[in-house]
Amino acid sequence: MELSFTQGRWNYERWGGFDPIASSNAKPPGVELWAVFDVPQHQVDASWKNLTHTLSGLFCASINFLESTSTYSAPEWSFPPASGNLRYGTLPREAVCTENLTPWLKLLPCRDKAGLAVLLDRPSIYRGFYHSQRLHLTSTASGSKGTDSGIILKQALTVVLQPIQPNGRRASMDHAGEKRIQPSWSLSSIFGKQVRGRCVLAKSSNVYLQLDRGLVAELKHIHKENEKSVANGLTSENFWTYPSFELSASPDRIVIEENSFHGKSSSILYNFQVEKYTESEPLDLGLTWKIPVVWSCQSAPLHSSRFLMGSGNERGAIAISLKSTQLWEGFMGAFDNNERCELQVDVFQVVPWYVKVYFHSLQVFIDQQPKAVSDVIEKIHVSPSKDKVSPGMMEMVLRLPCRVKSAALTIEFDKGFLHIDEYPPDANQGFDIPSAIISFPNFHASMFFLEDGSLNKSPLLSKFQEKSPVMSYTEVLLVPLTTPDFSMPYNVITITCTVFALYFGSLLNVLRRRVAEEERFLKDKATKKTGQLPLLLSKLSAKLRGRPWEPPHSPPSSSSFISSKLVFKVILVAGLAVGWQYYFS
Repeated sequence: MELSFTQGRWNYERWGGFDPIASSNAKPPGVELWAVFDVPQHQVDASWKNLTHTLSGLFCASINFLESTSTYSAPEWSFPPASGNLRYGTLPREAVCTENLTPWLKLLPCRDKAGLAVLLDRPSIYRGFYHSQRLHLTSTASGSKGTDSGIILKQALTVVLQPIQPNGRRASMDHAGEKRIQPSWSLSSIFGKQVRGRCVLAKSSNVYLQLDRGLVAELKHIHKENEKSVANGLTSENFWTYPSFELSASPDRIVIEENSFHGKSSSILYNFQVEKYTESEPLDLGLTWKIPVVWSCQSAPLHSSRFLMGSGNERGAIAISLKSTQLWEGFMGAFDNNERCELQVDVFQVVPWYVKVYFHSLQVFIDQQPKAVSDVIEKIHVSPSKDKVSPGMMEMVLRLPCRVKSAALTIEFDKGFLHIDEYPPDANQGFDIPSAIISFPNFHASMFFLEDGSLNKSPLLSKFQEKSPVMSYTEVLLVPLTTPDFSMPYNVITITCTVFALYFGSLLNVLRRRVAEEERFLKDKATKKTGQLPLLLSKLSAKLRGRPWEPPHSPPSSSSFISSKLVFKVILVAGLAVGWQYYFS
């Protein structure tokens, strides 16, 4: 089983694609999970479901979304390791944060408290260009390679960081194909921390500094120009004091790669044993360039990219472009007859079920010229998608001439319609098509070192010597689909609730109104408003009429208003009469 969490995309043009790190540790954005189950065929899907739920809880991620049959596939031969019980799934939009890194660190013997793990400063890691944490589990049977039955756990963290320049700013990202002078760096300037000894539970703890083949070739060229000789100073024990750069610490050992047909130069590894350093004397490995040096890493035979064609929300096409990196000169010597020299390329692509691919529309172009599919594709396996059941899958084996400059594959598709409940919260952003995998089975990204018994004890060097096929991941495609008006249900609900509120409010007001209490309330209110003068007038009127006085009844609001006007008129007339009498008297 292998699980990876990746933030960013590996830049194959600048960071290389032919070395063990790029082939094994470069992963697609988001989450990638594949597993091979040692169970009967009818139990594989159930085991996959249990695995996704377990990993989702352990790593605080949405891996449980891969339990549905519409999200994972079963490659047959294009994805290593190919097996009938293999399941493969990806989540391109899964966000990677410290919640996923913390469970990964808990699997280490000393976590991030001692040893090399103290360098894993969260802000420094997530500020970099690329970050990928990988977890690889392998179950071993009893007696395999002289070991008992158990599980082998391998953890790898691959980061591409940006050193801090002398002006205090961090180096910016270079564009593809742009050559810039490499900045000087140190562990403290990159991670903000230093290594202060190894973990007490670790048998060995080492730091390796690798000089790429392209860098070694460039240093040799500079050495020939400066010294006007072909001195083999690069492979001597004093190479760490070479005038082109300076290391802040003396390496404990220098490991030189054996030359092979991959390139004209060999890479060099400097080994620093962590157990020699303590709290008082920490390891702050750094490299300072004395002269400007520009080089490029070795790439895969073909640089792959993928993009969409077409417009509108009805149909489109997926295109995979392969461009030569001019490496055929290095590997054509392995073939006796140049005319029969062919380059094998395996393509593995998975598309969601709502992207309905027409596999019969596949077209192949070699050097911008259309070719017959049967002339280029040696083998193909297609698994059409089923609506809401399984995604579409395509596996192909291409046979391209070694001198090919460019190749392209195009395939058309229609965009499906989803139920309103199947849209994600950010449906207008688009839907992701996972990265396609391009592999070159005839090329292996491995490094061969001189025979030395101590090299077998290093897990990292043993990993570098394994023959792993060169493979790369393409971009994640973003497909816009037709989306409904999500505001319409909100508008209908709002209008309906308003109408019901007015109706039920009025109805409840009528049903729960008490007439007697309301009349008593109006009576008391009218009594308070009338005052003492109306009471005296009513009593005087009752005596003049010879009737018993009764307190005023609760008149309606209109009658109280009329009585108030009547009292006002009476007082006004009485005042005019008094004034008239006083004036004439």
